[in-house]
Amino acid sequence: MTPDGGGSASKRPQRVQIFGRRDSRETQRASRFFKERRVEVSLVDVAVRPPAPTELRRFIQRLGAAALLDTSGRLYQEQGLANLRMNEAEVADRLIFDPRLVRLPLVRMGERASAGPDEPAWRRWLAEDGR
Repeated sequence: MTPDGGGSASKRPQRVQIFGRRDSRETQRASRFFKERRVEVSLVDVAVRPPAPTELRRFIQRLGAAALLDTSGRLYQEQGLANLRMNEAEVADRLIFDPRLVRLPLVRMGERASAGPDEPAWRRWLAEDGR
């Protein structure tokens, strides 16, 4: 019996996992967006614990490596990556080798994923789930 009197739970409570920097405005904005909508947030501070290669590969499979590459970041500019022509596999290898090049926050909710601040996508996810 569920608290609302139903016989079974129709949906599991929603939970979102955010990979970002605790001191980043974009990460804070993403966290606040979900908390305001009563979605449980699990924040992984990449300054303390960078995403594991397997975790990055999951995001790459869902979004593509190019979507994860932070082309506006200082490190991207310092390494001269704008001047290189890299295919998807080379970009993926570079992201896994140096996760500081990843566009943050990375947000995952179930099978859904986004890279960077993407409030329209987050709204769509919640609407699809009836929130």
